Amino acid sequence: MSHLLEPVGLSADDSTVYLYLLSRPHSVSDGIAHAVQLTPGRVRACLRRLMDAGLCHRFTGPPECYVAAPPDVALAPLLRRRAEALDGLRAQSWELAVRARAASCGPGGLIETITGQDAVLRKIAELELGARREVCVIDSPPYLQGPIRNSNELQALARGVRYRAIYHAPGLTAPGSAAVLEQYIAAGEQARSLPWAHLKMLLVDRRYALVPLSFASRDATVRLLVGSSPVLDAVLIAFESLWDRATPLGRSVTATRRAGALEARDREILRLMAAGLKDRAIARALGLGERTVIRRVQALMASLDAATRFQAGMQATRRGWLDTTSSDLIHPPGAAHE
Repeated sequence: MSHLLEPVGLSADDSTVYLYLLSRPHSVSDGIAHAVQLTPGRVRACLRRLMDAGLCHRFTGPPECYVAAPPDVALAPLLRRRAEALDGLRAQSWELAVRARAASCGPGGLIETITGQDAVLRKIAELELGARREVCVIDSPPYLQGPIRNSNELQALARGVRYRAIYHAPGLTAPGSAAVLEQYIAAGEQARSLPWAHLKMLLVDRRYALVPLSFASRDATVRLLVGSSPVLDAVLIAFESLWDRATPLGRSVTATRRAGALEARDREILRLMAAGLKDRAIARALGLGERTVIRRVQALMASLDAATRFQAGMQATRRGWLDTTSSDLIHPPGAAHE
């Protein structure tokens, strides 16, 4: 407890004097000095700092004495001011990082190459934690590491950063992916999906884009950091175009699950539809006739009010008609938006 006031910028001696005043109100400075074993001069300096911070009050004598302000009242404004100061420092550090990066790149240096798994993961964390307004994501394989909860996103959402994410649809049926995705959506993420989404990217505040060196390559350990430039403008246009075409994903409500109302065969057909399989492939996978599959697909699409097969799969997922934990597909969403 001797460093109680350190988070608000006061010293250990200040904390000692304040704690003593809480237990011994109306104390005189010489008595405090004797009790806490500090020199009278140091105690008087501590008392001045505590009064300036609103943590104690002086009553003129005789004798002149001091009373501590209640901590639940006095500490709140100090903590608020310190939080505001930290927010300001965070913003300034982001601006300084931008300037430093621009200076290191030199004139015309618009693109920086990030190489290696650790370096890429550090850059992703730096960008997400430094975001101030909006983060846009296209989430698709390959991933640098296994599926984990993206705490960087959850922190950013908690401080008001807007997140828009487009997911590679086959990954949405991977084991555990639905629960991870619902956690993001519950925290405020706006999520959509596409049957394919291979233009893997991370966009921050419309000022930076982190993209693979090649969209055709399976190497996820080399990324390009793109700064403000016509290249960045093109990446932003590409994201917005895909966002407009993507299907919105909403949080499913367990109470409205109706999976039990479907036959097991229909659930399997819907699951394979959501994964992008055609009628012939579904028929072969389930050992059914192709005409039977065609009839069942048409009936399911009508019941889901879906215009396309992909919409039918997504509608079924949102309504809780699919058991997403039973899929054998891989690459679930939420792998730290790698």
